Amino acid sequence: MVASNTAASAATPGNDKDAPLKEDIRLLGRLLGDVLRAQEGEDVYAVVETIRQTAVRFRREADAGAAKELDGMLKILTREQTITVVRAFSYFSHLANIAEDQHHIRRRRAHLLAGSRPQQGSVSYALCKLAGAGVDEPTVTGFFENALISPVLTAHPTEVQRKSILDAEHDIARLLAERDLPLTPKESAANLHLLRARVATLWQTRMLRYSKLTVADEIENALSYYRITFLRELPGLYDDIEADIAAQYRQPGPDGQSQPNPISAPYVQMGSWIGGDRDGNPNVNAGTMRHALARQATTILDFYLDETHTLGAELSVSTLMVRCTPALQLLADSSTDTSDHRSDEPYRRALIGIYARLAATARALGAANILRQEVGHAEPYEHAAAFAADLQILIDSLNANHGAMLVQPRLSTLRRAADIFGFHLASLDMRQSSDVHERVLAELFAKAGAAPDYAALDEEAKVALLLAELAQPRLLYSPYIEYSAETASELAVLGAAREVRQRYGARAIRNYIISHTETVSDLLEVLVLQQETGLLQPAAGGAATLDLMVIPLFETIPDLQRAAGIMERLMALPLVRQLIDAQGGLQEVMLGYSDSNKDGGFLTSNWELYKAELGLVEVFAKAGVKLRLFHGRGGTVGRGGGPSYEAILAQPKGTVNGQIRLTEQGEIIASKFSNAEIGRRNLELLVAATLEASLMPPVADDAQRAQLAGFEAVMAEISERAYKAYRNLVYETPGFTDYFFSATPIAEIAELNLGSRPASRKSTRRIEDLRAIPWGFSWGQCRLLLPGWYGFGSAIGSWIEDGEAEGQREERVAQLRAMFQHWPFFATLLSNMDMVLAKTDLAIASRYSLLVQDTELRERIFKRITAEHAATLACLERITGASERLAGNPLLARSIQNRFAYLDPLNHLQVELIKRHRSVSHEPGKVDERVHRGIHLSINGVAAGLRNTG
Repeated sequence: MVASNTAASAATPGNDKDAPLKEDIRLLGRLLGDVLRAQEGEDVYAVVETIRQTAVRFRREADAGAAKELDGMLKILTREQTITVVRAFSYFSHLANIAEDQHHIRRRRAHLLAGSRPQQGSVSYALCKLAGAGVDEPTVTGFFENALISPVLTAHPTEVQRKSILDAEHDIARLLAERDLPLTPKESAANLHLLRARVATLWQTRMLRYSKLTVADEIENALSYYRITFLRELPGLYDDIEADIAAQYRQPGPDGQSQPNPISAPYVQMGSWIGGDRDGNPNVNAGTMRHALARQATTILDFYLDETHTLGAELSVSTLMVRCTPALQLLADSSTDTSDHRSDEPYRRALIGIYARLAATARALGAANILRQEVGHAEPYEHAAAFAADLQILIDSLNANHGAMLVQPRLSTLRRAADIFGFHLASLDMRQSSDVHERVLAELFAKAGAAPDYAALDEEAKVALLLAELAQPRLLYSPYIEYSAETASELAVLGAAREVRQRYGARAIRNYIISHTETVSDLLEVLVLQQETGLLQPAAGGAATLDLMVIPLFETIPDLQRAAGIMERLMALPLVRQLIDAQGGLQEVMLGYSDSNKDGGFLTSNWELYKAELGLVEVFAKAGVKLRLFHGRGGTVGRGGGPSYEAILAQPKGTVNGQIRLTEQGEIIASKFSNAEIGRRNLELLVAATLEASLMPPVADDAQRAQLAGFEAVMAEISERAYKAYRNLVYETPGFTDYFFSATPIAEIAELNLGSRPASRKSTRRIEDLRAIPWGFSWGQCRLLLPGWYGFGSAIGSWIEDGEAEGQREERVAQLRAMFQHWPFFATLLSNMDMVLAKTDLAIASRYSLLVQDTELRERIFKRITAEHAATLACLERITGASERLAGNPLLARSIQNRFAYLDPLNHLQVELIKRHRSVSHEPGKVDERVHRGIHLSINGVAAGLRNTG
């Protein structure tokens, strides 16, 4: 499988910056072809290669004959050949991703080695901008001391890779990176041999799961990224940022280096939903929460134990050569190590004692196996701060006794990790739907005799009842009354949260998110439930205390429109304000990008999110409360995806302020964090964008404010039109649901063992009940990506045309161009849509439309989609002036175009396999498992090729 054409082969490093990328793709493609030929035979290899060449010709030359030839070849494949072809093209997508990641690393290193100005997106770049704008060092360091930047890993059902595949790909990436180093002929041959072996391992590894993924599996999958990236790269990033601040603001010392000042606060902290997100997932309960924290604690303590053991081998410093501080000597003397051989090595003795205490801590927190037996018995650490304090004693002693150079990198990294990860690794969020809380409270009130039918009360009566209950010292729950399984489970979950906090520390669980927040009572209900389980202690002559911050999640368009009003009424309640003050005067609000898009379309969703943020900023400023926004972004642009850096900088002023959390979901986690260097770069992008968005002084004068007001007025008009166009197609067009379920692989996706969560909230075919994630995933598979653009063309086109009567058509076009040039929000929106349109392919999508058996329905709806697509392209070109997609990002444009030739066969095969599968799926015993498996393999391959389809 040779992954190149003649033009690509002719490229040389001297005239093409992407030549190394092409060489890597060619190499990996050749190795995959070698493996295919050796293991499947020459005939199968010939079939795959012929299909590849024909697909390339079809894609690059728009050859109609090639399209018919490709279609004919795919239709006559046997089932066994089909599986092999699907696997071959799927694995090539995976290998191409590895090569592209390595090329991004290569290009970034070349930039750094060239010594040119800092790259956009780096912290040093942000610091240069801030310094140039007059922001001083105390302001910058104050930002880091008070900031919270938190990527939150979630387990949504678009992560289609098994961990075994990820491990094999990690090895291939490492070996490919080695080839950039100077290698001897023997080393190069050995590297090539290992690469071939790892590609063979990949080929022989089962790509799909044969059993449903459990929550425990999802937990383990997420933990693998900590071992690959977060445990080392996050502390290292802290060191780099301190050095960047020193380089920007401080004079170099005698050694030519600026001495950094340490920042004590852990301003980047990891979060997780895996094991705590119950919304729509019956498999998450009290047990999964306990299991999640036990596995997280085991992971971080294993890291601490390994690093402490290695430090013990490295720090062989003897007091016969250099002194140590009394504090270190005291720590060494209290160690479990009493060997005479180390009597003059206080650092080693101290570390042996620290190791013993860590081992005892690990056992106390649920770790089953300690690989290296500790010396002697020691008491476990009460909390991570005590462990960090012991490490600080070592650091202080080295710094005071000519050992400062020994602190870097391992000891300082370990000390920093203790602050960042504690003994809990990541904060586990809890999430549940407001509907569930209402049912549980209704039962508790009824059985306690407090309210016979709570759910029937109006909002005012509910609030009054809940506030009265919060003022009561007694509980509604009784251990002598039998409750429904749902109520018992929900109370058990909250009880488990209390236990987890006591065991692993307050940072282990500190947030409770309420899906479908629609009223103030939705928030008060969770306060009452916390009171019932000891997480909220009522005021007894003093202030009430609350363990878990209650966080509303506003998702649908109506929810977003109500958000500011709900929060204003909530914060006006004296009890709630008292609790917020006890939280440091800070309150978090979560905004949902997925359901708002499915509800109102791409453009309206983005606009309503923007407006909700502005409204929240105003309400919070009036109340004197600090706002932290939690962005529920997904993988696709239709679900809030796209570059995080640009997204943060496009936020309205006043919405960041050093506080931001955002979800990382599905296959995007693998894309961002399965490579350590790329993972570190993505973490730095988050920090740099948050720093810049928070501290960059506003430059708007009266004229600019007036201009922005004009932009927002235009956006409001456009949004209304886009909303109507989108809703008319998706929710008001007869037969659209049938079209969607036939023309996309949604039914087959629901059968995949992708995640522990069902694809739909209810057992219906209603789009309203379908989760936004499989909704977007399905449109990506058929290459329409409709949630990322539909409605834009109708909205813009009609708005421009309506100006004709007033002679304002050209003025309106000019206004849109000014919005694109001067308004980051609108520019980012168009940039993301541009990327989606670059990945959209109507020719491929038309093949999927043929799966709709009702000819009239198929032609009617696909014609509308095609017309909207053409209108969207025309409007985008009119505004940006670019006739080609991704004109401003040629590297991504080339990447997409190069990989499409290898995605096309997968899409064509998927359609053919779906036809075969659906023709017999209704007949008992007729389903061909090989066909079924081929569909699922093709879903994997397309997802890998598009990279952000979940």
